[in-house]
Amino acid sequence: MKSKLTITIDSELVPAAKRYARSKGVSLSAVIEQALREATGESEPTFAEKWLGKFKLDPEDYPKDDPRFDYLARKYLK
Repeated sequence: MKSKLTITIDSELVPAAKRYARSKGVSLSAVIEQALREATGESEPTFAEKWLGKFKLDPEDYPKDDPRFDYLARKYLK
């Protein structure tokens, strides 16, 4: 769950921070959140870690003799 937070920073830093976030294609909030995660040693699970094991396939749905599927199944369907 996200919480709203008000912070105070040097007014000269704001435009540079916004440019940096824009160049990365993320929000300024995301940049600040990531910096705080790194500073506190907290880590956010990766996309794959969030979804690992969440989907189960019926064995009848497995493609037969498809090396690409076999590779992906070994990698992601542990």
